[in-house]
Amino acid sequence: MKVIALKGEKRKQTGSKVAKKIRQEGKVPCVFYGNGQNVHFDVFLNDFNTLVYSPETYIVQLDLNEEQYICKLQDIQFHPVSEVILHADFLHLDPKKSITLELPVQTVGVAPGVREGGKLQTRQKKVTAKGKLQDFPNYIEINIDGMEIGDNVRVKNIASGKLELLDSPENPIISCVKTRASISADASSPEGENGEAPAVQAEETN
Repeated sequence: MKVIALKGEKRKQTGSKVAKKIRQEGKVPCVFYGNGQNVHFDVFLNDFNTLVYSPETYIVQLDLNEEQYICKLQDIQFHPVSEVILHADFLHLDPKKSITLELPVQTVGVAPGVREGGKLQTRQKKVTAKGKLQDFPNYIEINIDGMEIGDNVRVKNIASGKLELLDSPENPIISCVKTRASISADASSPEGENGEAPAVQAEETN
């Protein structure tokens, strides 16, 4: 599992006035909770870029005044207009207990349906999984070597190792669909859509 380091400064003061001042300094008010603790701190806004604006999933190594915690970004609030980060919550992770994370999906192989003019569509970019921290990979791997046009890889088809996938088993993750070009090619084919050559009417003889 990928880990990203984040450094923050603890603070004792709370409230809307304090939060406003923190934001004016280019920082984000944050809370760390779990493991019997509830710690208020702030992090520079730009330090969130990789953690928040990335398709990857990261575990956070949080450094608070020389104390380190392993946690995950549990919740984040954005300004409704500017979309600037207003607040973030971090949850402590216990390696001995099961946790829930969203993992990105990544395809491997080449789908025969793509060679035939089809196109892969990612219906769901991440899947929600539950398990022990040490059992989480960087991503969920999906092999597409056998996918023909019209095929779908659903949650129930994914090999997840020791992890339990929490999304609906019928949810499509990857689909191989026809493109407009392949549909047009089928329509203009002399064999027609059903794969049969058109009937030729015999000429009448006198």
